[in-house]
Amino acid sequence: MTAGSTQVSPDTRRVWLAARGPLAMLLVIVAAAIVLTLMRGHSEGGALDPRSAAPNGSRALAQVLGDYGVDVRPMHTLATASRAAHGATVLVTHPNTLDPADVKRLSTIAESLVLIAPNQRLARAVDSDIDVTGQAAETTHAPECALADAAGDATTGGVGYRTPNGELCYPTEAGASLVRYDDGTPVTLLGTATPLTNEALDEAGNAALTMRLLGERERLVWYVPSPTDPTLRDGSASLLSLLPSGWRYGIATLAIAAVLLALWRARRLGPVVTEPLPVVVHAAETTEGRAQLYRRVGAADHAAEALRDAARHRIAASAGLTADAGPVAVVAVASRGGRSPDEVHWLLYGPAPSDDAALVRLATELDRLENEVRQA
Repeated sequence: MTAGSTQVSPDTRRVWLAARGPLAMLLVIVAAAIVLTLMRGHSEGGALDPRSAAPNGSRALAQVLGDYGVDVRPMHTLATASRAAHGATVLVTHPNTLDPADVKRLSTIAESLVLIAPNQRLARAVDSDIDVTGQAAETTHAPECALADAAGDATTGGVGYRTPNGELCYPTEAGASLVRYDDGTPVTLLGTATPLTNEALDEAGNAALTMRLLGERERLVWYVPSPTDPTLRDGSASLLSLLPSGWRYGIATLAIAAVLLALWRARRLGPVVTEPLPVVVHAAETTEGRAQLYRRVGAADHAAEALRDAARHRIAASAGLTADAGPVAVVAVASRGGRSPDEVHWLLYGPAPSDDAALVRLATELDRLENEVRQA
């Protein structure tokens, strides 16, 4: 029984057929996530969004402020927030998406400005002497300042600030968690957003503190930067930087799941497996079948080249030459049978025959040449 081998490595078509289903599912999930994100927009789900009832949203605070007569106006672009800022308190929930010049401009337009956890670059747009000195744990701290004495203890911490200017409140090991300046326009830096959230509003003095900061004026412009705002850092703010953290974790989870699915569906390539052939095909039948194919398509040139290549290989092997021996060496060996080098070169390297009759004559002469070389 003749044994053959079966190739187990998948070709491109098989890989595509196996992977197109999971890829289609992944694309549908990603497209659905993007569409839902764009459709939801500013309505619900975002951190510190006054319309969001999520734990990190701020609907409860917005409703309490409204009950006390404060007109809360959610804004999602810098242009609309700037137009509505005259005579109002402006709350910027994510100031680090802005340029320092934008913060400076808001401080000159608004009656009062509140920034949530600005970094040093943004904070210095308000106070050139301020330093961000680290991060503190978010726990209950005492106010230790006149501004927040009425509010009492509150959940503060987060970004800590140190400066020789302004009023410093809620000191932590990393610096003051609340800093207020009043150089014509009161500007407040709050190191953490926790007191504004639905989850923590009823803890300690968080409600009193946030009402004190945001309820001073009849109107409150609640500015939540949007990823579609073209003015954010000249349009360079990324979508991921403004997405809620849950969406970012979801995208990362989908990416990990896609990699695991690809590894699971991938074919593990092992050694070549030998299997018995279903039928035995004699060499003569294979040669005859190949010759018939050449004849059917009129490929006399291919047939002649196959005959010449086989003859050159056998002649070179009989003389101990390597498989890559050049024409000069092969012709020199084949000329030992008595034929001239020109005739041998024509037989082994000459032009293709013009028809089937010439091909038959070439095959006959090549056979004679090999016999002559063996006898010599």
